[in-house]
Amino acid sequence: MSAQTAHPVWARIDLRNLTHNVRLLQRQAGGVPLWPAIKANAYGHDALLVARHLLTLGIDTLCVARVEEALGLVEAGVQARLLVLSGATAEHARECVRHALEPVVAQVQTLEALQQAAAIAGRRIDVHLKVDTGMMRFGMAPEAVGVMLERCSRLPNLRVRSLMSHFACADEADKRSAREQLQCFTRVRAIGMAHGVPLYHMANSAALLDLPEALFDAARPGIAIYGLKPSDQLHNPIAEQLRPVLSLHSLVSLVKTVPAGVGISYGHAFHTSTATRVATLPVGYGDGIARGLSGRLEVLIGGRRCPQIGRITMDQMLVDVSALWDTVRVGDEAVLIGSQPSAESSSAGSSTTIRADELAALGGTINYEIVTAIAARVPRVAG
Repeated sequence: MSAQTAHPVWARIDLRNLTHNVRLLQRQAGGVPLWPAIKANAYGHDALLVARHLLTLGIDTLCVARVEEALGLVEAGVQARLLVLSGATAEHARECVRHALEPVVAQVQTLEALQQAAAIAGRRIDVHLKVDTGMMRFGMAPEAVGVMLERCSRLPNLRVRSLMSHFACADEADKRSAREQLQCFTRVRAIGMAHGVPLYHMANSAALLDLPEALFDAARPGIAIYGLKPSDQLHNPIAEQLRPVLSLHSLVSLVKTVPAGVGISYGHAFHTSTATRVATLPVGYGDGIARGLSGRLEVLIGGRRCPQIGRITMDQMLVDVSALWDTVRVGDEAVLIGSQPSAESSSAGSSTTIRADELAALGGTINYEIVTAIAARVPRVAG
């Protein structure tokens, strides 16, 4: 039984596009290794599916946000270096040591907990020290780096594998703030080199695409490997060659003709002005399509853009398919993110597309949130 018949909604993960994006970014990186971010279920793309495919492409280091995410990959048999970007609590120290996770650290207490756990286990653990160069989020002050490295030198079961930081504004056209952060990190790097720290990394997707001087010993692309641009302010031609990896699909579950003047869905916020052909789709905000998009988004059915009408409910939405009238049938595919062959063009191979960026613009958010919000109950299918 296929995902299309077994589930009312599914996300297709195009591994060919994932491969294309990785190779494109590897060329952009000029030999600097990629450490892709697969946190938050690989930005909604299925962390296990993505991780396994990345390993076949020669990627050997992956970045997650939390220890629990790393443990899920370990338990599934993923064999890779796993950076835990949001760090680890003292309570996680034993798990980090046991499974050779590589936590990002910015506090002495965490270092000491890791040292104790590693000493008890008779092992050595690699850590990555995070420096706050301007994000004002997680990381130590630049002036604390020297003292922290001195402290680490007295912890025999710890090895500082890298110094790292994170950009706040690399996805903006104005790079002044990003370059100020870069200058700060360059000064910190000199301190790290004096203490024998081997690796340095700071570049996210935006910096990899638009700030080549930020490439040190590794790059940590996230959104770009999934074929989405970090922002509309980037105009690097490489970014235009990215191919979206995820598409979101459903099936028409019912079609009916609704007379003029009838209220549609909860609250009757929408009323038909004329007789309207309405298709029901079994997908709603419980699947990750925000209720706030009600009456604003469009859906591809039969190669045409069809307006969604009425309020999106938890498990269903309604779509005006009057432009197709008698041609829409129960079981027809509907695309919420992705492409269908166009019904409005005579050109062979032409298609109509709805991108995650479009939904983001309608919802006043970013493409990251659109794909990451797709619910766990939606199966991800390699395709």
